[in-house]
Amino acid sequence: MHFSREYATLLPSCQSGNLQKAAGDCLLSSIKRFVKQNTVMTVALVAALVTVGFVPVDAAYLGYFDLKTLTCLFCVLAVVCALKNIQFFYILAEKVVQYFHNARLSVLALVYITFIGSMLIANDMALLTFLPLGYFVLTSTHKEKYMAFTFIMQNIAANLGGMLTPFGNPQNLYLYTKFQIPNGEFMAIMAPPFLLSVGLITLCCLWFVKPEPLHISHRNVHLPPAKTGLYLVLFALSVAIVFRGIPYWVGLAVIPAVLLFVDKKALAMVDYPLLFSVVFFFVFAGNMARIPAVQQLFSSLMEQSTLLFSTLSCQCISNVPSAILLSQFTGNYADLLVGVNIGGVGTLIASLASLITLREYTKHDPDHTVRYVLTFTAFNFFFLAVLVGFELLWKGW
Repeated sequence: MHFSREYATLLPSCQSGNLQKAAGDCLLSSIKRFVKQNTVMTVALVAALVTVGFVPVDAAYLGYFDLKTLTCLFCVLAVVCALKNIQFFYILAEKVVQYFHNARLSVLALVYITFIGSMLIANDMALLTFLPLGYFVLTSTHKEKYMAFTFIMQNIAANLGGMLTPFGNPQNLYLYTKFQIPNGEFMAIMAPPFLLSVGLITLCCLWFVKPEPLHISHRNVHLPPAKTGLYLVLFALSVAIVFRGIPYWVGLAVIPAVLLFVDKKALAMVDYPLLFSVVFFFVFAGNMARIPAVQQLFSSLMEQSTLLFSTLSCQCISNVPSAILLSQFTGNYADLLVGVNIGGVGTLIASLASLITLREYTKHDPDHTVRYVLTFTAFNFFFLAVLVGFELLWKGW
């Protein structure tokens, strides 16, 4: 029979003839690999399931989900994937970088591109787009010694650059929608820490990177005019939905339909684990808000200092779940908004973006992971301390 031979081909670990054991081992290996690649989603799922034990599933669960937030995230992610497929962001970034001819200015350009990108296409997608560019620039010019620093600064830039716009970070989009924050007020709240972040990032790049000569190789890539125009229109539609100019269901109907005919791959590339993570966090936060003991504790802590407690919460459970959970216990959206944004720097789990950066770095330089983590922690807690101190002084505490 050829069945065993074919089965052994599908399951390389099956050499002993014990097909059932080999299948079990392969399944376990696949589960471990999936969990490792989707750690945040897995943690969110487990947290949601734990709270289900305290709050059984009922009709109130339907009220947990913010469909507009989920729709906006999906639409932006889908369009960005389509733009990535035609190398739009790579070409845009490469042209900016080519204006500079030394390591210091090139690293600054890479960090600024990520900073600006996070305001337009969300912090996670900015990193997924521009971290590979940073790797290409540094390796092609033999400046790998700056890779850890550049990745860390890009990570900080993505987390802090996205704070200025409602769609720059997932937690912004959620709070912007939940509290119906006016556009002008939103940007006024976030402008002071945003401007301080720009200054800190610039000073770090000027201090730690030397102006060494740098030559960047050119890649002959051209944009397809028709697709580029179409995707930019879809991106503008996504932005209009975020700013409440168009009903969210319009984007949910139009954008997937267009991409289905033009670029199916973009729909497949969407970061669905991120979307599911938000869904699970909605369940977790909704259930936690219905537990009397939790309500009393969190309400008390948020009354004492919404800013400090929300910042601290991010260090333990990340900024997106902190925003979703803590929004159930306070109406002080200004301090909560600042807290869950500046709280994105700090520990590795303070933001999903930080885990994305770690994954990208270890893919290229796995031998120096410990050194990277130590350097990452030092820079992030420096930024966190300065930003928290500034906010406390700004508010006259």
